[in-house]
Amino acid sequence: MNGYSTQAAGAYFGELAGLLAEAGMPADRVGATLDELAAYLAESGGDPEEEFGQAAELAEELTATSAPPAEPGANAHSWRWTADLFHDVKLLNEHGAQGWEVDTVDAKGLFVCTRDPEHPQQWEYRRELIPPARRGSVVDRLAPDGWEPCGTWVRFEYFKRPRAASLGPAAELTAPPQAPRRSLFLSPTFYALVAVVLALAATTLVLGADELDGGLDTVVGLICGVAAGALVSMIVLWLAARRRDKDR
Repeated sequence: MNGYSTQAAGAYFGELAGLLAEAGMPADRVGATLDELAAYLAESGGDPEEEFGQAAELAEELTATSAPPAEPGANAHSWRWTADLFHDVKLLNEHGAQGWEVDTVDAKGLFVCTRDPEHPQQWEYRRELIPPARRGSVVDRLAPDGWEPCGTWVRFEYFKRPRAASLGPAAELTAPPQAPRRSLFLSPTFYALVAVVLALAATTLVLGADELDGGLDTVVGLICGVAAGALVSMIVLWLAARRRDKDR
């Protein structure tokens, strides 16, 4: 990463994780956020502070006050939810086929959706990894095909377009299903990632148990080893998912 050490990156993400947790972000969302940041960092080749700014500033931005998720029973025509990067686009399209239109992505990474109560239409979605300097060119490139931006999370830009352009009147739904009661969707790949990280941590600690009498340096070394292995696992799985999506 342009000379920026894995240990330093781990320190940055460790500080960020602590700040997000202190600000009240749920543990599963903290993990998903760090996954997304690490994946972007792996692709950009930069260092965290250059890409994201100071950890404290980024934590404040990511935990900015926003309205709580709406309960489906309170308003059947609005809904907020989130998913991990391994299947968020797949779920966006599934929910879009049920008439859910993404208006924006809030500061907590939730898709803020609405559905026309009288004439619900089907929507389709895509996601692009866009450095800030290239956002305008990507938006202009996709616009002729009907894609318009509908939300940003870290460096990911989400786009939507109505399916009426290709389906015509058939894009209107006559009996859309009720709003899901869930607001968090985690994929099997995400759980597999968690299992890999836990297994790696357990293996590292077991193999190093006999060396723990080496003092603080040994303990710190083990923790850094686990962190580095977890980061590599996250990056590999995320890149594999991206390659799979491109091949479809």
